[in-house]
Amino acid sequence: MCHRHKGNRYLVVTDITRVFLHADMKAEVHMLLKGKIAKLIVKLDLKICRKYVWRNKSDKPMLYVKLKKALYRTLQDALLFWRLFIDTLIEWGFRLNEYEKCVVNKTINGQLCTIIWHVDDLKISHVEKKVVEYIIT
Repeated sequence: MCHRHKGNRYLVVTDITRVFLHADMKAEVHMLLKGKIAKLIVKLDLKICRKYVWRNKSDKPMLYVKLKKALYRTLQDALLFWRLFIDTLIEWGFRLNEYEKCVVNKTINGQLCTIIWHVDDLKISHVEKKVVEYIIT
């Protein structure tokens, strides 16, 4: 929902859903799945996964997987998304703030539009409500 804010600007706070599913892994990253999660993955595709499952000393099923997409809380996730997000905003004509790398600006209809973010949480502001709503869509 768009709200009028101080300085006669419209401001919306929103987030990007399933943010990390948009960013492809650049490096080869493997993850060890243990116990119930390993069992669930095997159930998804018995033919492929079953032969890769092994059991540890406690008889827990173990499965190594290679990540194709960024995964929340991995070391690479925020950086991968930040790069994808920056590239998209620059493609849209925004300019990255040279002092704060999570702020972009663009003049739209003669007025400054600002996007500030932290991971997948965004604050978008402009004097025209329709501009803010357009960026969200």
